[in-house]
Formats: sequence, C-alpha cells, structure tokens
Amino acid sequence: MQSAMIRPEGTEYAPYFDRYVSLAPAGDLLATLAAQPVAALLEGVSEERGEYRYDAGKWSVKEALGHIIDTERIMAYRALRVARNDATELPGFEQDPYVEFGGFGARSLVDLVGEFRAVRAATLCLLRGLPEEAWGRWGTASGNAVTARALAWIIAGHELYHERIYRERYGL
Repeated sequence: MQSAMIRPEGTEYAPYFDRYVSLAPAGDLLATLAAQPVAALLEGVSEERGEYRYDAGKWSVKEALGHIIDTERIMAYRALRVARNDATELPGFEQDPYVEFGGFGARSLVDLVGEFRAVRAATLCLLRGLPEEAWGRWGTASGNAVTARALAWIIAGHELYHERIYRERYGL
C-alpha cells in the first residue's frame, strides 16, 4: 500500500490530468478519498438549490454531482483494468453527453449524494484491496499511458477540483 501514498510522476498520466493530481494532498491518498468533501458539502443543500446553475448553459449542482459520480466510476474501472494487468486499450469518454443523458435533474439531491457515497465506498474497497505491485502497473486510456496509482490520484483530485467550483461558482 506504500505505492498508493506516493504522488504519481507526471509521466504516469496525460498532462491534462495534472490539474487534478496536483490538487490531491501529499500523503495518505486513501484517507483523502475517505474524507468525501463533496458529499459533506452537499448534504445540507436544498433540493431547490440543487437546480442552481451559476451561468446559462452550465451544469446544475445536481448535474455536476452526476458528472463527478460518472467520472469516478470510469476512472475506477480504468484503475481496475490497469491494476489487473489488462493490456486492452481503454477508450476515452465525452463528459457532456454523460450529463445530458444522465437524468440527474429528475433525481433528488439526497439520492445523488447517496449514490456518490456508494460509488466512493466501492472505489475505496477496490483500492484498499490492490496488491502493492498493482499500483505501478501501466495501461492505456484515451490513447495515453497511465498507471493504476495515477488513476486513483486523478479520482481524488477530480473531486477536489469540483469541490472548489462548488464553493467558488455555486456559492456552496
């Protein structure tokens, strides 16, 4: 589990993902993931506020959470495949159709927060169960080489990135 605590090198992921990896604090990645700042932030938000968009054409609070959930599922799946030494190249995904067709606006914010907690719990179970050597395994996703470790750090940083957006742009 020591490898999980080491921030991945920039060569372990595509440069685009540095915006996320750099946000995750050094140290115990699994503790960072277990802290779930977004779930705690959104627990007291009203259903009405869940529909709020900070600008025309931007995602609502609920849609942004749906995006976080979907992205975590995809990154965790990628981490599983890479950790299990599956050399099959993994395709990319376009986030906007996932939100458009996710139906998040029709669901309650309470339900979405519960789903996020369940997805995070599943991610943590996966990562806690990885053998030490799995963290450094390489795969290919969206045409870029990536390690299982980097994918876990991307998950943590992606949530923190959106936590900041929730606070700065949504006023939460």
